[in-house]
Amino acid sequence: MNETVVEGSGNVFDDLGLEDAGELDFKAALAIQVASIVKHRHLTQREAGEILGIPQSHVSKILNGKLDGITSDRLIRMLLKLGRDIDIVIKKKRTPTEHGRLAIASARKRVHVAA
Repeated sequence: MNETVVEGSGNVFDDLGLEDAGELDFKAALAIQVASIVKHRHLTQREAGEILGIPQSHVSKILNGKLDGITSDRLIRMLLKLGRDIDIVIKKKRTPTEHGRLAIASARKRVHVAA
């Protein structure tokens, strides 16, 4: 059996051909940060919901990657409620390309999100 392996673009949503792939990738990266903080603090979903001001069922959805109906703005506000600073830096691109890039960095790693 011959199989063709195609290297991914770095954005699984784009690779799947989804129209709003950049936004989905951005939301997923933010949700991963929320989930990481909840796990690191050993919070129950109920406790996380109290901190975030949302029902436990919404916390469950976020932790399971079900982000329909949740905006990136709302996820950013959740990170602020969880005690995280968020810095937005806008700078000129180093090399000329069609689009700029978006990166989400935490103390441990940096995630590049396609624009």
